[in-house]
Amino acid sequence: MKQKISLIAVLLFTAIFSANAINSSNKSIIATNPTSIDFSNFEKSTTVNGKSLTTITPNDIQKLTGKKLSLKEVIKLKAAQKLLKAKANKGGEGYSKGIFILLALLGWAWLLMGIQDDFSGSTWIVNLLLTVLCWLPGFIHSMVHMKDYTK
Repeated sequence: MKQKISLIAVLLFTAIFSANAINSSNKSIIATNPTSIDFSNFEKSTTVNGKSLTTITPNDIQKLTGKKLSLKEVIKLKAAQKLLKAKANKGGEGYSKGIFILLALLGWAWLLMGIQDDFSGSTWIVNLLLTVLCWLPGFIHSMVHMKDYTK
């Protein structure tokens, strides 16, 4: 999951700055390969990771690139940061509690857990087994783990 978030962060970072790359004689932000970013002209402490992408401000970008972002670019940056934060918080992409409880009562909570986890991990398998063996333990198990799968 963290690898997917990192990949999304790098792709968003590249997409935001690829259209606005500065190719001057002393600063080259994006080379011919749009996925390789050259920070050699900047401070050595400049690092790019998922957390820094969600906290970077337009002023920080201006310091890095030397170019002020337009209003449209600032809005795109804020929207991308909001999307990254929502994806980073597992609860931010869950189902509503009402739908989860209804499907748990019907014995289908394991399916929601599996979809949410991309059918990896063991929580949904345990819930499926508990639901098949006897409905009540599966329902209790889904209620215990509901906070992990709801908004």
